[in-house]
Parts: sequence; structure tokens; C-alpha cells
Amino acid sequence: MESRLRPFRSLVLLGALAIAGCETKPKPVPQVVSAPPQTQGDIWQGFANPEDRNRIRRVATAWAGGLKDARDAGFRQAIQAEGRLLDPDGGLPRPAPTPGSYSCRLVKLGKTNGKGPAFEKFKPFFCYVQVEEQLFTIVKQTGSQRPAGRLWDDDMPNRMIFLGSLALGSEDEARAYGDDPRRDMAGIFERIAPFVWRLVIPYPRDGSQLQVFELKPVPEQPK
Repeated sequence: MESRLRPFRSLVLLGALAIAGCETKPKPVPQVVSAPPQTQGDIWQGFANPEDRNRIRRVATAWAGGLKDARDAGFRQAIQAEGRLLDPDGGLPRPAPTPGSYSCRLVKLGKTNGKGPAFEKFKPFFCYVQVEEQLFTIVKQTGSQRPAGRLWDDDMPNRMIFLGSLALGSEDEARAYGDDPRRDMAGIFERIAPFVWRLVIPYPRDGSQLQVFELKPVPEQPK
């Protein structure tokens, strides 16, 4: 009897092994990996060209070089007289400006081509701040060279990022940022005192190391 059952047991064992081999392994559950949230810095860097992103990263170097050139050229007292305007660490919280008219002026520091003055001040002019598409815009309204651009929030809470362009001569308005790289401007916008702001342009195309615009609101522009 035992000898008759052996073939049957062998068939049962083979069948069990075959069934076990046909069993499918459970498929891995796909994991959903979410992208990291976009930061404020990611947004403006997506608009800025690589050269301007590099200028903004080097703003501390531009400050150091521009101030050194001006001091070495004998402008120490002139720098001190400007107070917080020319203090590299002068930025305060809440940098967003208020919309309206401003009295603005420009100070240039340093030189990159070995020519021109190491410190230069210009007469005041008028500019205007307004809100367009939830972004602040700044427009210089008078003069032969008129910067205009938008302010973007940044990951550093004490500053905003300026990306703009330059209108020349009798042009009605500045070109959009990116339309002409030779006209593009990029910089740091900061509040430096109650109702006083500055716009810092590192390594502008005029040969200086730093342009510093001071902005003070006025009730209205004189006619």
C-alpha cells in the first residue's frame, strides 16, 4: 500500500510547489514625493538673468570696494555725512515702501575701470512708487537716464529685490526687464529710517562699483 501512495504523494507535492511558484508578490505602493515649497527668493531668481543674480550675491563685496575707493580718495567725511544711507548694514525691518511721490537722489561709490571719481553726488530728482499686479514699481520721472522696475519679496526679511531697466533720452518709458540686457538693472531695496528708503545697485554698467539711491516721500511733486 505504501508503495502505491508514493507516486500520488509526489504529484501532490509537485502541485503544491507549482501553485506556490505562481503566487505573485505584492506590488510596492508608490510613494508620493512632494516638491519643496517655492520660496520668495526662488520667484525673483526665476525672473533674473544669471549676471544680475551674481551681482546681487556680490552686493557686500561691492559695498566694501566702493567705500574703500571713496575713503582712499579722501571722501571719508563725505561718507560720514551721509549717515545710514552709506552704512552697508543700515537695512531695517519692513522694507516695503508706501505708494506715492518721492524726492530721490543718487550717490555713486568706487570705480571698476580706474576712471572717474570714487565718490559722486547728484542733484535730487523725482520718482514715483505705485502698485502694479501686486508688485511695487519704482519709476524715475525726470532726467536723461530714468530707471524703472519692480520690487520682489526676498527670503531675507529686511530687503526686497529690484529688477528693472533704464529709459534714455526722449523715450516715453523704460523697456521691460530682460528685453535688452544692456539696459537691465538689479539691486537691493531697503528701509533705512522712518520714511526713508534706499535702492542699492551693485556693479552698474556706468563703471562705478555701487549706485545708492535715496528715496524720501513728498506730499506731491512741484509743478
